[in-house]
Amino acid sequence: MATIDITEKTFEGTVTGNGIVLVDFWAAWCGPCRAFAPTFSAASEKHTDIVFAKVDTEAEQALAAAASITSIPTLMAFRDGILVFSQPGALNPSSLDQLIERLKALDMTEVQAKLASRQSA
Repeated sequence: MATIDITEKTFEGTVTGNGIVLVDFWAAWCGPCRAFAPTFSAASEKHTDIVFAKVDTEAEQALAAAASITSIPTLMAFRDGILVFSQPGALNPSSLDQLIERLKALDMTEVQAKLASRQSA
């Protein structure tokens, strides 16, 4: 699957309506963002069971602010609608593959239990 562009209007539906979603917050003027783009795109072709989405922080400033993006590129990962990873900086191909494998192996029952215990505290 190729990468998709998401906006403020499509963000929530994208991250809640799919299993694993990786979101790359980027801008055209950002050198590290441009350097990471081919890595992100190649991973999207390799892992067709994952949604790879991009948010242009210049065009979607309100969404970037709502997501507390202070540095780009920032990569966020959602699993079953839950934010499970957020990190600024470009990843190399092997680091991105390792992240994807960790996301696939994540025990979501445990994640949901931890989330529930935090919310009840």
